[in-house]
Amino acid sequence: MSFRIVLASFALTSTFFAQTWADDVAPIIYDNCTICHRPDESGPFPLLSYRDVSKRAKMIKRITADRDMPPWHPVEGHGEFVGAMRLSAEEIATLGRWADAGAPEGDATRAPEPPSFASGWALGPPDLIVEMSEVFEVPADGPDIYRNFVIPLGLERDVHLAAIDVRPSARTVLHHTIFELDQTGYARRRAGRCGKPGFSGMEGGGAGRDAGRGDDLDFGSSGVGGWAVGGQARRLPLGLGRHVPAGSDLVLRSHFHPSGKPEKEKTTLGLYFTPEPPSRKLLGVQLPTAFGVYAGLDIPAGQADFEIKDDFVLPVDCLALSVGGHAHQVCREMQLEVEAPDGQKRSLFLIDDWKFNWQNRYQYREPVPLAAGTRVSARILYDNSADNPQNPYVPPRRIRWGLQSNDEMGSVTLLLVAQNESESEALAKALRQKIRSV
Repeated sequence: MSFRIVLASFALTSTFFAQTWADDVAPIIYDNCTICHRPDESGPFPLLSYRDVSKRAKMIKRITADRDMPPWHPVEGHGEFVGAMRLSAEEIATLGRWADAGAPEGDATRAPEPPSFASGWALGPPDLIVEMSEVFEVPADGPDIYRNFVIPLGLERDVHLAAIDVRPSARTVLHHTIFELDQTGYARRRAGRCGKPGFSGMEGGGAGRDAGRGDDLDFGSSGVGGWAVGGQARRLPLGLGRHVPAGSDLVLRSHFHPSGKPEKEKTTLGLYFTPEPPSRKLLGVQLPTAFGVYAGLDIPAGQADFEIKDDFVLPVDCLALSVGGHAHQVCREMQLEVEAPDGQKRSLFLIDDWKFNWQNRYQYREPVPLAAGTRVSARILYDNSADNPQNPYVPPRRIRWGLQSNDEMGSVTLLLVAQNESESEALAKALRQKIRSV
């Protein structure tokens, strides 16, 4: 009799203390997952309701325990970023216990309402929505494709871009796209000459001397940012924006990776403008320059610790605003450190488990002051061994710099402004000199 009482008491206690959707799980999902897992966004299925989530409880337990989801890769303690989707150990344990208990709903009246998103766009209604004029067909297989598409903006006055949100129609094949402006009509004249939308190659549309030398660089070239798989739209801080002259065309320099089945891409973009012209000029330090093309990136088969490094000394006091990296499949780590003039070092960015399919730009929670004379250093580590599950080659092969996804490249880009706008040109000049020196 006493044995039955103990069992009944244990069952009652276990049920009483079990995590429920209403009280414990819904807040975690809504705060970290629903922004992507909703209609017309990047998640392959919605996570908006108890039904959506409960039928995937075991999968959610597994991928959160492995930290594959949410796709937040910066290591804690190496920069504080806006919108960090990093689950705590207790949150991961809560999701696991809930799945193990059979995913109970609890009192549905206690569950929070699903978050609402204005007009389906993460940043609210855009100031201007544009799209590719034609569908581009991506074959089922074959080499990676680099294609440039021209979108006339029809602007009758100068504006400043605070953000661009990207909606690919074929998310499985569009790996990244870099945005450039063309004021000359050069790209428009080239587009469609071969009978297909756009034109081939990595070169930008009238981008000038430094075309192709890195996204987020603004040295009088036409670069205005970019998007990669996993990227989330975010407004530039401090009222900043990139200048877009009236009459400009937007050129999408897009990289496609065939997925095994034919796909059709017609990218839509939401553009957000600043209400007033910004008072500061946004600049970028890309290390190594041009995605590492000059960095000696030639990785022997089997080498697990191949590194490239680069640095730049700031000539003026600056504010660091955001950071992001780009690499391909055998990259394992990337880091950005700063060394102050007094010798103090700190890490502003570290990813120690790089994922080719999740590339983002990370905005600092507060602008990071960096004194004149600070050395900014980037380090990128590659693992071309058989122990790297991301290695595209079995057995491993020599991998060199190249445009294909099975080649490699790599850089870390820090966006910043001069603390004193009168010193912006000195900073821009130093950045131009660095590019010319490679």
